[in-house]
Amino acid sequence: MKIASYTITGTKDSEVELPIIFSTPFRKELIHKAFTNLTSHKFQRQGRKPMAGMDVVADSNDPPTGQGVSRVARMQGGGGGRQGQGAEVASTRGGRQAHPPIVEKVIYKKLNKKENKLALCSAIAATASKKLVELRGHKVDGIESFPIVVSDDIETISKTSEITKVIDSLKLSQDVERLDTRKPRSGQARLRGRSKKVGKSILFVTSNSSSLSKATGALPGVEVRSVKELSVMDLAPGSDPIRLTVYSKSAIEEIGKIKSTHLEVMVKTQ
Repeated sequence: MKIASYTITGTKDSEVELPIIFSTPFRKELIHKAFTNLTSHKFQRQGRKPMAGMDVVADSNDPPTGQGVSRVARMQGGGGGRQGQGAEVASTRGGRQAHPPIVEKVIYKKLNKKENKLALCSAIAATASKKLVELRGHKVDGIESFPIVVSDDIETISKTSEITKVIDSLKLSQDVERLDTRKPRSGQARLRGRSKKVGKSILFVTSNSSSLSKATGALPGVEVRSVKELSVMDLAPGSDPIRLTVYSKSAIEEIGKIKSTHLEVMVKTQ
């Protein structure tokens, strides 16, 4: 399958042969599973101080029965304060938790290597579907071919002013401007310093780590990833497929080198 490639000025350059990975069937449930498992790798273990809620002077009666009162541990003391109030146990004010979280809890979810590779290939292939890109909410009016492939000159850009001109010439500025209309958040999120949530816009995929990431740093929602760094979390943020993606020519060649068992089967059946 051949597709048109563009220069950084927005004019058609030549045609590029897409590798067989772009023929991978779209598997939404597998992409969601891979995203869920990869997200768990960023979780931080939680625990509680072993003596939390129990470092107080509180005891039950001795013997605990025959006193005409409940056997809940009560605060000791000569008077005033919390003397006589229940303490230390889970059912009392300021007492310990009944079943506190422990650091030994398994929160790192695992995923089969073949499943993870298939999910990545499926997410890459989905970037060639204009319908899926629009369903996520991206604005792609006037853009003819998907995926969007640009010449390797884009990898040498290091200034924000230059990449802004490229985005305008490729008719992608409408999607970047889409994030400007986001309303500020209210409530607890605002009190905790998260008054505005930055969305996701264009994802530039390059052959290797380039200076382009420095140029896009000031543009909200615009990110750069090399083919080696590419993940389902980049292509389907929030597990919602699929993100508006721009590839360089050399990145397409690098993607063609990705190996997977399902790709070998597809080659044999052709």
